This record gives sequence, structure tokens and C-alpha cells, in this order.
Amino acid sequence: MTPPPAADRADYDPDGQPPLPFAAADDYARTVMAWSREPLPESVAVARDLAYGAHRLQRYDVYAPRDARDAAVLVFWHGGGWTNGYRAYTAFMAPHVTALGMVLVAPSYRLTPAHALPAACADALAVLADLKRRLPEWGGAPDRVFLSGHSAGGHLAALTALRAAEAERAGVARMIAGCLPISGILDLHDPAPAPGSLEERVYTTVLRDCDPRLDTVLSPLYWTTGNRVPFALTYGERDSARAIRSNRRIHAMLAAQGAPVTCEERPGRDHFATHTDLRRGDDPWYARLATLARGAAA
Repeated sequence: MTPPPAADRADYDPDGQPPLPFAAADDYARTVMAWSREPLPESVAVARDLAYGAHRLQRYDVYAPRDARDAAVLVFWHGGGWTNGYRAYTAFMAPHVTALGMVLVAPSYRLTPAHALPAACADALAVLADLKRRLPEWGGAPDRVFLSGHSAGGHLAALTALRAAEAERAGVARMIAGCLPISGILDLHDPAPAPGSLEERVYTTVLRDCDPRLDTVLSPLYWTTGNRVPFALTYGERDSARAIRSNRRIHAMLAAQGAPVTCEERPGRDHFATHTDLRRGDDPWYARLATLARGAAA
């Protein structure tokens, strides 16, 4: 796999990550890593490799408009099945997010199997706690933070937004203004995963050292009751079966709660195109993000 720029290599360890499970995932990773190497506009201020913990993966990068002041913030977690991936996967979005007048934050997090999945969930809260005090350095508003991510990153964003008591204990609940998971894996539970399937991989790799009953505890789908965070769900018509199923189900469950929710099925798009489509600044996803940000400022 093509390495990220030198400044991003604190979390780059190809020998420390297992092989990607299928060719489409590898193609996606090569594509977004190549995009991450392209120069950013002069209008974007960049701060890289900022620590929110002691582990080498507890780091984040910030992309901000140079004139940002009290700007809304997008925290975007990378995908990779909780076993792979780099925060550089998010860098190509920086020109478009900052063009909206928003600050973009791209975190890394501890990966399985070296660190069982609850570690990544704890890291999601920890990075928000660090941002709560540091966002003003880049002109970001700590009370208007939107959570997003692709695939496994969408799972982390949704779980962080929905587990209100956990967020409250971490002191970050009032930061969260909205959530926009992209092809998020929102239900980890499978009563009979097929041998060799990605569903089985959740149990053999992601939850390998855990009580398997955590598959429900760590699934956003089971935390919708009483939700007050606006959601904008996105998945592809040709997405993975579990992404389609869990997005449709959580949409229905969130619609029964008190906060607004939308759900877009992108025609003809697969699990990876839902993210790579954001290469274009005129993609409708950015318009939905901007609408949520304006609503939070009102």
C-alpha cells in the first residue's frame, strides 16, 4: 500500500496491520492514500500528529480555514473494519469541508486484534475530550461538533453520538451537534455468521478477546431510545448487506425518537464509492453537512 506523506507516518505501520480482506478494500485504500498526498490549498491550515493519548494511534490531524472563528467542526473517523486504516484516508475531504467554513478533524484510533473493539470506542470519546479544550486554537467551536466516518468509522461516530450516558461521563455530550455516518456498520450482531464471512470476522478478530455478547452492546442500533442528536444516514444501493440492513433499521428506529433523521440510499454506489464520491466538492453530502451546521448555529 502507498504510504501517507511523511508528516502522517506516526500511524503508518503496514507490517502491523493484517491484509485487507478483499481486493475492493485494497483498491479503495490505495486510492484515498494517493489522494492524501496531493497538496492542499493555501487557504487550509494544517496541524498533524496531535496526541490525545499515549499510544501511537491516539493521534489526530486538523484542517482548518485560515480565518476560522467559532466554526463548526467535523470529526471524521476512517474505516478499515476496525483492523486497518489510517487517518490520512480523510485528507482528501479537507478542501471541501474547509470551503464550508468548517474545521475538519481526522483521528486515528487503536485497532483490533491488538486492541479489542471497546478500545476504539474509548478513543472516540478521548479525542472529543481533547478537542473540547483545543478546538479554539484552530477557530473551532467546541459546542458545534459533527461526528462522521466511513464504514467502521461510521460505526464509531454513531455509537459515540447515541451512547449519551457514556458521552456525558466523558464530559463531551454537549459538544455533539449531529451525526452523519457513511456506510456505517451499525449492527455487529449476527446469530449465525457464515464461515469466512466478514460477519464472522467481527467475532474472530474484532471481538476476539471479548465476551461475544458485546456485539449488541457495541452496536449503535441498540442505543436509539431517547436520541436527541440529528442524524443524516448514507449508504449505497450496492453496499454490503449488513450496511444496508442496519442503516434501514436504525433509520426506522431513529425516526421514532425526538431528533430529525434523514437516510439516503445512493443509487448504484457500493460500500467504498459512498466515501470516494466525496472527492467532488459539489457532492450532495456536503450540502447536508452544511444544512446541519447552519441549523446548529441558529
